Amino acid sequence: MSSLMEMKEIFQNADAVCFDVDSTVIREEGIDELAKFCGVGDAVAEMTRRAMGGSVTFKAALTARLGLIRPSYEQVQKLISEHPPQLTPGIRELVSRLHQRGVQVFLVSGGFQSIVDHVAMQLNIPTANVYANRLKFYFNGEYAGFDETQPTAESGGKGKVISYLKEQFQFKKVVMIGDGATDMEACPPADCFIGFGGNVVRKQVKEKAKWYITHFDELLKELEER
Repeated sequence: MSSLMEMKEIFQNADAVCFDVDSTVIREEGIDELAKFCGVGDAVAEMTRRAMGGSVTFKAALTARLGLIRPSYEQVQKLISEHPPQLTPGIRELVSRLHQRGVQVFLVSGGFQSIVDHVAMQLNIPTANVYANRLKFYFNGEYAGFDETQPTAESGGKGKVISYLKEQFQFKKVVMIGDGATDMEACPPADCFIGFGGNVVRKQVKEKAKWYITHFDELLKELEER
C-alpha cells in the first residue's frame, strides 16, 4: 500500500480528481434535505446513517429512502431554488486551482443529477463530468422511481465510474475524495483515496483512510508546494 508521501505525489500529479458531493463538496446530504423538504426528514436521516456506515447495500437504502420521500418534479425544483446546496468552504478555490493545472474534475455522487448539476455549474464543472443518480417522474410530475441502470445506484458504483473514466480518457492517476464508505471502496480502481471529514466524520473512514483531511485548504497547500 502507498505511503502518505506517495499518495501526496499521486495527488500532485493526478490527471483527474473525482469528488463525492454530499457532505464533501456540499455541506449537507442532498437526500436528507429533500426528505426534510417533503416532511419525512427524521425517518430518512436514520436510513442515511445506516447506509453511510456500510451496513446495508446502497441500492436497498436508496430504494427505501426514495419510497418514503416520493418527491415530485416540482418539489425537487423548489428545493433547489429555495434551499440551494451550500458549498463546503475551500472547494471553489480547490476546483479552480485544479482546473488551472489542467486537471479534469468529476463529481461522482450517489445523490441526484438535478441537484448535482446545480453544484457543478457553481464550480464551472461541465455537466458531462457529473455521474449521479437520475430520478424518474410520470408525465404529471409525480415520482416514478429512479434509473437503476446508473452505476452510482449500486454499492461499488463509484469504482465502476472511475474504471470507465480511466478506460475512456486513458487517465494514469485518478484520485477519489469523499466522506463515506462508498468513496473509500472506489480505491482501487482509484490510485489514491483522500478521506474528508470537514462536514461529518464517519468513524470507519477516519480509521481506515491513510490520508484524512478536515479542510480543503490542506489540499490547496499540497498543490502550492509543486
